[in-house]
Amino acid sequence: MSVAVHPEPETTGAAARDDAVPMRFSIVIANYNYDRFLGRAIESAVALDWPDVEVIVVDDGSTDNSREVIESFAGSITPIFQPNGGQRDANNNGFAHSTGEVIVFLDADDVLDPRFAKAVAAAWGPTVTKVQVQMQLIDAEDRPFGDLIPNFAFRPEPAQITAWARSATEYPTPPGSANAYSRRFLERFFPIGEEHDVVTDSTCLALAPLMGDVVTIVEPLVHYRQHGSNDSNLGIRPGNFTREVARAMKRQKSAEDICTALGVEPPRPDSLRRSRHLLQLRAASLRMAPRDHPLPGDGRITAGMDAIGSIFRRNFDPLKKRLIVAGWVLAVVTAPAPIARKLIRKRFVERFQNREAAATG
Repeated sequence: MSVAVHPEPETTGAAARDDAVPMRFSIVIANYNYDRFLGRAIESAVALDWPDVEVIVVDDGSTDNSREVIESFAGSITPIFQPNGGQRDANNNGFAHSTGEVIVFLDADDVLDPRFAKAVAAAWGPTVTKVQVQMQLIDAEDRPFGDLIPNFAFRPEPAQITAWARSATEYPTPPGSANAYSRRFLERFFPIGEEHDVVTDSTCLALAPLMGDVVTIVEPLVHYRQHGSNDSNLGIRPGNFTREVARAMKRQKSAEDICTALGVEPPRPDSLRRSRHLLQLRAASLRMAPRDHPLPGDGRITAGMDAIGSIFRRNFDPLKKRLIVAGWVLAVVTAPAPIARKLIRKRFVERFQNREAAATG
């Protein structure tokens, strides 16, 4: 498989700005049929407390009233309308039209805190590939609830994050909107081709700690909207667990190919089996859709052995959590099918539903 990569760009143009001149933030919003939330996302980007922000809204062939929402911000944003091609194509297009040193792919249903840009700029540095912040869950009416994501036990250092990513393809990170990427980092592998995951951040999150420093701000500066259509609602269909395992495999392949092409140390070959989060998805996939399980050589015995081994591998999770995860996986892979399904439902479905109830209660 060929991978389009680019050499480290020269420090010219926008990236060579004098330190006294504020860096430019490019907020790229890819939207598809989220007219209900889109206006709030755009408002939050336009209202950032920073002197140099461009907001690019890419509508990916919406069939609702998204065009009207976008056109209501005429003069404040750069609108792009394209035929439906998926999030990856929309973000590729948005990035191609951006000019900022810092790129944020803001989901159309999320909201930026006005302080976001200032906090990111204060944490920036020449070796940074990504600055990540925490997210506060909100409901459809912008009301906050629940835990922060990620709920850090401590502030991880960039070197720790790199070590965890190489060892187990995982590290404590928020999803999409709470990540601010360096343009110099993204230019090395954008546009993201069809051989990579359809979700833009899959590739970006996997590569960021392998190609530079990931800096963490332990403060909720993005609001993550929880609603029934979220992609994170894995319990909607049993096959979603198999899909997530396949996506993890694709992320791993992308990271290996791009790192090899750029001369960067890739993740260790067995890192997928060392991922504690993926271990839970593997167990669910093996019990819910065993015939479709995509990981070669994987099975209930293998997953059980990996669960035991995960207890003794230290990373960002405390021992108590490692024991809980290992115990859950062992129960799922050994229990009779009806009990295994109940355990999976409690872990992935009821927790999501409880969040929904808390958001609307």
